[in-house]
Amino acid sequence: MIRSLEGKEPEIPDSAFVSEMAYVVGDVTLSEKSSLWPFVCIRGDIGPTTVGERSNVQDHTMLHEAEIGDDVTLGHNVTVDQSKVEDSCLIGIGSCVLQGAVVGEGSIVAAGAVVREGQEIPPGSLAYGVPAETRELNEAQRQQIPLYAQSYVENRKRWKEAGDYDSRDR
Repeated sequence: MIRSLEGKEPEIPDSAFVSEMAYVVGDVTLSEKSSLWPFVCIRGDIGPTTVGERSNVQDHTMLHEAEIGDDVTLGHNVTVDQSKVEDSCLIGIGSCVLQGAVVGEGSIVAAGAVVREGQEIPPGSLAYGVPAETRELNEAQRQQIPLYAQSYVENRKRWKEAGDYDSRDR
């Protein structure tokens, strides 16, 4: 569902994919070739939420007053609340990025990690644990990040080409 709130309507380019099972409300801006998968909730009710170019927001993820950079992968069941994820990051399944936090460019937040309120993850870091600790990424980890983002650009294209959802029983 895509809906306006108090005169603010989501901005969604034609090249973006938004699942019919996603909920997008208010001051939300999606960028070119971005994708929102089933059961995503993006609220722009208090402040703006943006999703950068070629970024993907996977199933059951919640964004609230968040800034998501370009080429970002947000795994399943992620929460990003009033915080920023810079370009070329991978945010792992079930992780949380809490209010005022910043995940620096080219970083990975491991599955299940919690980035504390106001915490700054340095660029090129792996954040892991509860609460998140950091270390520098190794080369193999750096090379993974663009592969995930690109795979979802391709998946977005495949789903868009499949056409609109057909709710008829078959």
